[in-house]
Amino acid sequence: MTLDTVKHASGTPGAEQPWAELGLKQNEYEQIREILGRRPTGAELAMYSVMWSEHCSYKSSKVHLKQFGDKAPPSDALLVGIGEQAGVVDVGQGYAVTFKVESHNHPSYVEPYQGAATGIGGIVRDIIAMGARPVAVMDPLRFGAADHPDTKRVLPGVVAGIGGYGNCLGLPNIGGEVVFDPCYQGNPLVNALCVGVMRHEDIHLAKAAGVGNKVILYGARTGGDGIGGASILASETFDDAKPSKRPSVQVGDPFQEKLLIECTLEAFHEDLVVGIQDLGAAGLSCATSELASNGTGGMRVELDVVPLRDATLSPEEILMSESQERMCAVVEPAKVDRFLAICEKWDVTATVIGEVTDGDRLEIYWHGEQIVDVPPRTVAHDGPVYERPMARPAWLDALQADDAAKLPRPAAGDELRAQVLRLVGSPNQADKSWITSQYDRFVLGNTILAQPEDSGMIRIDEETGLGVALATDGNGRYAKLDPYAGAQLALAESYRNVAATGARPLAVTDCLNFPSPEDPAGMWQFAEACRGLADACRTLGTPVTGGNVSLYNQTGDQPIHPTPVVGVLGVIDDVARRTPMAFAKEGQLLYLLGETKEELGGSAWSQVVHEHLGGLPPAVDLERERLLAEILISASRDGMIDAAHDLSDGGLVQAVVESCLKGGHGARLVVSEGLEAAVFLFSESQGRAVVAVPRSEEMRFTDMCGARGLPAARIGVVDGDAVEVQGHFGIPLAELRETYERTIPELFA
Repeated sequence: MTLDTVKHASGTPGAEQPWAELGLKQNEYEQIREILGRRPTGAELAMYSVMWSEHCSYKSSKVHLKQFGDKAPPSDALLVGIGEQAGVVDVGQGYAVTFKVESHNHPSYVEPYQGAATGIGGIVRDIIAMGARPVAVMDPLRFGAADHPDTKRVLPGVVAGIGGYGNCLGLPNIGGEVVFDPCYQGNPLVNALCVGVMRHEDIHLAKAAGVGNKVILYGARTGGDGIGGASILASETFDDAKPSKRPSVQVGDPFQEKLLIECTLEAFHEDLVVGIQDLGAAGLSCATSELASNGTGGMRVELDVVPLRDATLSPEEILMSESQERMCAVVEPAKVDRFLAICEKWDVTATVIGEVTDGDRLEIYWHGEQIVDVPPRTVAHDGPVYERPMARPAWLDALQADDAAKLPRPAAGDELRAQVLRLVGSPNQADKSWITSQYDRFVLGNTILAQPEDSGMIRIDEETGLGVALATDGNGRYAKLDPYAGAQLALAESYRNVAATGARPLAVTDCLNFPSPEDPAGMWQFAEACRGLADACRTLGTPVTGGNVSLYNQTGDQPIHPTPVVGVLGVIDDVARRTPMAFAKEGQLLYLLGETKEELGGSAWSQVVHEHLGGLPPAVDLERERLLAEILISASRDGMIDAAHDLSDGGLVQAVVESCLKGGHGARLVVSEGLEAAVFLFSESQGRAVVAVPRSEEMRFTDMCGARGLPAARIGVVDGDAVEVQGHFGIPLAELRETYERTIPELFA
């Protein structure tokens, strides 16, 4: 077969090309021809197809994502924002922290273990590429119905993949979520977050600057696994009639990645790197085009010198391969030998594959024949931008009108008791230790808090105790009822979780998981969620530093709930002052902070007890969230509280049960005046937390709340070996623990 060179493409304008099979639309193919002034070569077509995919180009979401920049609040902490491989914030004492969350949804359904494992590997490389040492990971997960046979296939594989890869890297898994809902059947959400630490002067960016500088590909050899994997797979809905839309999933090697981490950090330490890019989705197509596009010149690459695991790979396949554990570095000629020596020391394969040129083109050669000659920005950044049709779904009015207030609520004590046990033992509210015990949460010795605490916390500096806290949250049921409010509620919950542990929220990363953008209703949900999140970030002063969009999350015509997952990073000056969730001392006074209203729409109670989804989600009050956070942070810093737990899914009773079981002590509660018991226990009103206050600090704490205008009601005391709601019921801790802990092992062990 004749090699499809640039010269050959210029002379054969009418040659048929498989643009549709590669996921391109006809108008996109015509746009490529217009850019090049000819038909593309096969290699060029491969590059454009993966780089213009939804996963890589954000072509349907760009017009809405720009709000995160346009509405960004001023921030003295933000060092690197949207547009780089991960955001970077200043946390004080000369330290910078980089963090980001991304999705690996579709690959994890096709091959759960490798899909999830390589999701961890990819996000870790994003953090390395910024110049940071990775210090922790997190995993927000969504699965189908807990008792569905396919969930039993997907969940154990995903959990094993996350644990296997992260544990081998020696990174603690400090948080995340596990949520079950039938809407995720056939389309689980596997989101992965990584956080890394560096000094300010160690920040690195992805750019190919300096004419004559060498481009070095290093890490694993390139194979046939993952060709068109995440990049094309994430741009299509699942359809059993289209097996071609299920390309091979990438295969991970965590031990190779560990070597890559150490090798890269040593090269950074010796100041050998001008620019760097990890190879994730779109592989070499992405790395070469983005480095060249962000640089000051062009780039020439000799593709035939790329180390291969499979010698039969064509140039197009090499460019599209998403083989893992690979990175590209731009290195000055005088430093190349030292860079290669460090790679050899760490047993990392490294090859000079090209150099920065003084032109403005990305040129790729195969055995001396030119197969790519493109303006790199057109591949990496200037792809199609769509303003997709949007329409508020016709079914939403009826859904919102189906108010949860109509649902029968228990009044008798025995009925309340039974419903509390049903809630506590439901898959979403039950103990997740069977899952989290498969992760190493304390490796490296700097984990201060981990699951099931409100946020994970990592110590950064041993001498001063400086640390960071991270939480991820997102309630798809809320977002289904109102995507604008749902996105704000996701941010509010993460923000509250970070503050509950005593850390001051600084910045946001997000993973926006939505159905097909070609459905006007799905596109409207996405646009509303972006608008809601951008508005809320501006109000709370927490800029979005970066993240990920995952679209086409549906199987056939069955979409997932719109699921914006929001991660919040906070800083704490001394981790010794952190606030745990456990009620650990008899006699602690329990205070409910915030106001409780009759807000059961989208609640865990309505789902578990009535299998109902309807009405409106709880109201958002961002100023109340800010005030609550200030109180929680001040109380933690000044030793006024011994424990705190935010109120979210399941309401007050779920939070109290979790804190009692964690601390091994019971609680006696009194229903607040003016509230019926069911609302007191199950309402999911926002801007609330329950705190345990030492008797010696009660006056100081209540005075602070009163002075700042935060409602604080004493609702009980830590006491005994049962959770008792006086005048209604009591449940021994032993019964609660058995109910809470048995569900997940019975389903999946």
